[in-house]
Amino acid sequence: MASARPYPRPRRRTLLIGAGAGAAALTTPGLAGVASARGSDVDTVLEWYDVTAATIGVITGPLQVNSSRTWAVGWIAAWRAVTRARGGAAADAALAGAVHEALTTLAPARATDLDAALVATLDRLGPTAAVRAAVENGRDAARDVLAERAGDGLDLASVNRPFTPPSPGPGVWQPTPPGFAAAVQAGQGDGRPFLIDDVPAYLPGPPPALDSSRYARDLAESRAIGAAQSSRRTDRQTEVARFWAQTSLNGYTGALRAAVAGRLRGTARRVALVALFHAATVDAQIVTYAAKYRDLRWRPVTAIRSGDIAPDPAWAPLITTPAHPEYPSGHTTYAGAAETVLRALAGPPAGPVALASPTAAGVTLTYRDWRELTRDNIDARVWSGIHFRHTDEVGAAVGRLVAAAGLARWDGRPR
Repeated sequence: MASARPYPRPRRRTLLIGAGAGAAALTTPGLAGVASARGSDVDTVLEWYDVTAATIGVITGPLQVNSSRTWAVGWIAAWRAVTRARGGAAADAALAGAVHEALTTLAPARATDLDAALVATLDRLGPTAAVRAAVENGRDAARDVLAERAGDGLDLASVNRPFTPPSPGPGVWQPTPPGFAAAVQAGQGDGRPFLIDDVPAYLPGPPPALDSSRYARDLAESRAIGAAQSSRRTDRQTEVARFWAQTSLNGYTGALRAAVAGRLRGTARRVALVALFHAATVDAQIVTYAAKYRDLRWRPVTAIRSGDIAPDPAWAPLITTPAHPEYPSGHTTYAGAAETVLRALAGPPAGPVALASPTAAGVTLTYRDWRELTRDNIDARVWSGIHFRHTDEVGAAVGRLVAAAGLARWDGRPR
């Protein structure tokens, strides 16, 4: 039992019944699998990366920024704790203590599995005084970060606050078929970023005017290639579109893991990569949603069914349109930010990165450059029929800008 160990046992707590937020069928090993695969050569950074991924699980869009926040809080705390340790087992213990404390606080329903994972790590590291002190330092770091981020507006209720759609009109967003669901993530743009401090400074300009040549070109492309029964979309394009219908957080979890397992050396540098990746992508998501609910641009399905240019009331996209405004694309904003952090902190992939998707069973996409993921995200949202190309391109540019600014400001303390 954990209580018989000479090192600090996990806190006693009342466990909730059921899975934690977003914990569904996992694309990563379950915590039991992570905890059982132990040995003297275990990489503790990857071990707790997998624990975090398994805790988050497969999520839907309304859970994304909250889940990204969980990653960021845990791994910023880990970075602080690791940089205070003196390397070796103490650094590993500090990492485990910080991530464990953050995850058990933010996903308490997973506490039993998380406690088992911590016990297994500490079994391997041994009951030395340095290990005991490092675990406590990790826990303290997590508590500090949790306190600093309290009230940041990224809780599920604040992010998904109710929203009343505006009156219909040319270019104006309205709930979309087939379900005409209420808007989600309407409060996300009001969240407090981790790294940047002035969200309006990173907002893009307005979308193209409805009488512009760019809008007409994008509308024609989305109509032709994004239709559910498009004759112009190839099988490969359909696979890419369905693959990236998953949330960006799930889509990039494998890519970031490949970077952490790649050429980068040193526990602190690898932990910083994970922390900054998630802090920057949270900030990019905040900026994107501030713009979405500022501009309230209509989606292709609304434009094609009811617009002035050859309306087609029966047109439907390949992928069901998400329930929030068009401009800019959240997927490509995330991709642009992710690309920037990976290129700056990890360098190019050590080898081909093969990824799978819960929304495209049996499809594996392989990437050799981080920019290729951004390219596929831009194309996928057009081929899905749920975005215009300019929207996707602007999103990627915004993500790159936000991430670069965030990296320049990083001092280890979230704002």
